[in-house]
Amino acid sequence: MASTPDERVLAFGTAVRARREELGLSQEALGYKAKVHRTYVSDIERGARNPTVKVIWKLADALEMQPSVLFGIAEGVLGEG
Repeated sequence: MASTPDERVLAFGTAVRARREELGLSQEALGYKAKVHRTYVSDIERGARNPTVKVIWKLADALEMQPSVLFGIAEGVLGEG
C-alpha cells in the first residue's frame, strides 16, 4: 500500500513545478540542467520523492534561485509564508 505524501513534500514539488513553468522549461530540460533524470523531476513535482539536500541545491541552481527562495514558495503553498 502506497503512503500518502507529506504535505511539505507536495508543497515543495508544487514550488518546483511553478518555477519550472515560469521559466518555460520542460521536466526534461530541468532534469538536464540539474543533472537529474526527468522522471525524478516528475516524482518530486508529484510529491512522490523527498529529494536530498544535494538534489535541492541542484534544482535551485537550475531554476536560477536560492534554495531558500524555493522553500519560501513552498511555504506560500502551505499558507505559512
